[in-house]
Amino acid sequence: MDRQRDDNPARDFGDSPRVTRIERSAAGQVVAHLAGAEEPATDVRLVRYFPWSMPDAYVSIRTADGKELAMLTDLGALDPASREIAESELRDKAFNPKILRILEYSHEFGIASIKAETDRGEAIFQFRGRHSIRLLSPTRALFRDVDSNTYELPDFNALDATSQRYLQRYF
Repeated sequence: MDRQRDDNPARDFGDSPRVTRIERSAAGQVVAHLAGAEEPATDVRLVRYFPWSMPDAYVSIRTADGKELAMLTDLGALDPASREIAESELRDKAFNPKILRILEYSHEFGIASIKAETDRGEAIFQFRGRHSIRLLSPTRALFRDVDSNTYELPDFNALDATSQRYLQRYF
C-alpha cells in the first residue's frame, strides 16, 4: 500500500498518526488526540529520542506500558496550549540539573566525588572517571553518576577558575 506523506512535522515516521492536540485530563493525566482515532489516548508518556542534541524534535508519544503511539518530529508543530503541556511534561520527567559551580572535588580509587551548585540546588554525586562523561562539544559535557543520574555542564568556560581547575582533566 503506497501512502502519500504530507510535510506536517506533527506527523510521525511511516504509518504513525498525526498528533492533533495534547491536553491534561481532570485527573492530571496527559491525553493525546491522534488523527483518525475515535478516542484520545489517555495517560500517555512523552519521551525524547535525542534529549541533548534535539530537545524539541523527535518526541515519542507512548502508552503507560511503553508502546509507541505516535512521534512528534517537531514540538513547534503543536498549538501553543498543547506545546506548553508537552514541554511541561518533558521538563518534569527529566532530572537534568545544570552544573553552575564545583564546591568540592575529590578523586580516590578511580571514583570522582563532586559537590556542585546546580540550577536545582546543591548536589553531591560520584562518577567513575572519563568513561562516565560524554563531551557534547569542546566546552559542554554530560556527567553520568554511579546511580545513572545525568548532570549537564553547559559551558566549561563559564565556570569560575576553581571549578575549571577541578574539571580540567576531563576536557
